[in-house]
Amino acid sequence: MTSETIISIFLGIGLAASVGFRVFLPLFALSLAAYNGLWDLNENWEWIGSMAAVITLGVASLVELFAYFIPWVDNLLDSVAVPLAALAGTAAMVSTVAGLDPMVTWSLAIIAGGGTATAIKGASAGGRLASSVTTGGLANPAIATVETGTATVLSLASILAPAFAIIMVILVLVLVFRIYRKLRPRRK
Repeated sequence: MTSETIISIFLGIGLAASVGFRVFLPLFALSLAAYNGLWDLNENWEWIGSMAAVITLGVASLVELFAYFIPWVDNLLDSVAVPLAALAGTAAMVSTVAGLDPMVTWSLAIIAGGGTATAIKGASAGGRLASSVTTGGLANPAIATVETGTATVLSLASILAPAFAIIMVILVLVLVFRIYRKLRPRRK
């Protein structure tokens, strides 16, 4: 396995983790990076670097960002975003991984990309639901701000410094699961 392949895997996992916080923002960042020649995409996924994709993903990102700042709408959005995160995490991974057999690429994309995105999105949706129940949704904009910031930083780190991003992903996963364990109901 070449260093290019390893770096591309780190990029894909970093973007997939970012997808767990915001579905469209990491894809928009990837689209901008590809459009500006910062990152080469796999042959069948080069369309993500087109101007049409940049505009479409940019608009989708803005709509998603603003929708998460509206209490209760954010919970409704989470119900749609959990399955979308699995798809977007898989797409982020498969579009960036270089130098692997297609079967290995797709397996890695589904497990590492889709799995990472789904795990983070599920935990964040659970946290937002707990916030909605306990605060009537008043704390949800603060949660949305943290999630958006995390998605932005992870996306940028993934594109500009994939090796650093993978460390951030591990830290985020540890933090998310610690919070999740504190929020879930205790068995008696």
